[in-house]
Amino acid sequence: MVAAIGGALLLIAAIIFAWYWFTELRWLESTDDAYTQADNTIISPKIAGYISELLVTDNQVVKAGQLLLRIDPRDYQAAVDQAEADVASADANIRNIDAQMTAQQAVVDQARADIASAQANLTFSQQEYARYLALAQSGTGTVQRAQQAAADLRQKAAALQHNQATLDQATKQIAVLKTQRGVAEATMQHNQAALEQAKLNLGYAAITSPIDGAVGDRSARVGQYVQPGTQLMTIVPMRNGIYVVANFKETQIRSMFRGEAADITIDSFPGVHLKGTVDSLAPGSGAQFALLPPENATGNFTKIVQRVPVKIVFTGNDPVVAQLRPGLSVYATVDTRTKPPGGAETLVPPAARPAGQR
Repeated sequence: MVAAIGGALLLIAAIIFAWYWFTELRWLESTDDAYTQADNTIISPKIAGYISELLVTDNQVVKAGQLLLRIDPRDYQAAVDQAEADVASADANIRNIDAQMTAQQAVVDQARADIASAQANLTFSQQEYARYLALAQSGTGTVQRAQQAAADLRQKAAALQHNQATLDQATKQIAVLKTQRGVAEATMQHNQAALEQAKLNLGYAAITSPIDGAVGDRSARVGQYVQPGTQLMTIVPMRNGIYVVANFKETQIRSMFRGEAADITIDSFPGVHLKGTVDSLAPGSGAQFALLPPENATGNFTKIVQRVPVKIVFTGNDPVVAQLRPGLSVYATVDTRTKPPGGAETLVPPAARPAGQR
């Protein structure tokens, strides 16, 4: 009798479990290979120098744009001053060339006026020479006077040639000055670019936080000499910046799509269930993005179930999310019955990417 009752109870339990599995468990995919993560921002300088001010401490909460530290700006201020002096010198050189061109244009105008005057004098001398030559040939004039008129004609012709040469030289000098001005303008542009770079470098001496978050992994110290790219600290986004990366087995992702609901429990907060949604599935298994990807074409082969990282974002405004930190252990469960209508994507579409990401 007891055995019969026990068997009946066991059968009922099996039926209940089978029904629960058929209606609920078979749609749920779970893993404990999951952790909270965040898109941390590493703070590094763009210039070299000694840290003169450190304005934050370990674990301090900072706002976007808040000053974190300052590199000694004196060398870069001196570079700005030098660049400004170079720009002023180049500008003065351009003004000096412009003044020379104005003066040289006056020389050209004077040379043209001298040519007009010499041409008139030459014409008069030609007429005088023709008249005195005719008089000398007719006997009514002296040969000496005709010779004087010929000499005066040659003198006027030489004066005209001299003035034409002066005009040619003055015109060529303007061309030279134009070339010099082009060089001076190029020098000005070079110096202006150097000034802009110097100002940028001076601005880089003040390092600010690009995002809201908390300071972590701080290695910066006052008086420390740093090079461009030196990791000084990390800004960890909090609250809405935390998400979950759950590594599901390849056999679990067949019915897993972006937009499906997820239930998340955190080891740090036992008994608390947080809601989330599948944001995307990685485009490859974790092994494909490892530092040393496996090479299965050589040696003996042992099949290992691969895992695919799945990004899950939190939904709702549960206050517990604000207390989360990257790296916490998570148990994630995805309900594959909740695929959005018509949703069959596993990657984040371009239109849904945050601004600035391509």
